[in-house]
Amino acid sequence: MWSMTEEQSSRHRGRPRDLNIDTRVLEATRDLLEERGFEGTNVQSIAERSGEHASAIYRRWPSRIEIIEEAVFPGFSSVDVRPTGDLRRDLRRFTRAYLSAFGAPAARAAMPGLLATYQSAGRSGAPEAWLPVSARPQFLDILLAAPDDIVDSSVDPNDVYDVILGAILAKTLVPTVIERRRPVERLVDLTIRMLQFAPADLIR
Repeated sequence: MWSMTEEQSSRHRGRPRDLNIDTRVLEATRDLLEERGFEGTNVQSIAERSGEHASAIYRRWPSRIEIIEEAVFPGFSSVDVRPTGDLRRDLRRFTRAYLSAFGAPAARAAMPGLLATYQSAGRSGAPEAWLPVSARPQFLDILLAAPDDIVDSSVDPNDVYDVILGAILAKTLVPTVIERRRPVERLVDLTIRMLQFAPADLIR
């Protein structure tokens, strides 16, 4: 059985990754997702569209799932909203950025298939536990920057974030919800209500 010598292995590990190949493959993947959907986006079609050999692609990604994840989830880095202390403004920017990330055509085409793949593989927990990137830290930073007299410390911010995540998934993936076309401000209003101190007569 053939195996690399230590010198060959060291040279292989030290070889810089060709970012041009990465760019071509990821762009081809996004294009195919928009044109053919999740099922039609496989390594062979990606190789043909990008002009790269399938062997070169497999050296970088173990399977098409990892390629698709990297192709669509870098958009989630746009959910990097630095808090200003203005809770409404920060939540509005955060929600719009998150909706934009999930609502990108390639992401919308990929998400149903990815979620089904994750579930069949036995992954459990909140959807973001499956995704490579989470916006939860940015959300928590926004709450920490808000005035103490606005956010009720007894409210679990993780519960509120889960509601936002569920709403955003529904607004981008569920046809009946998409058709309602509710403004972002409505979701921001609901989020603030969940975070604020409840009137005393409602606590009794």
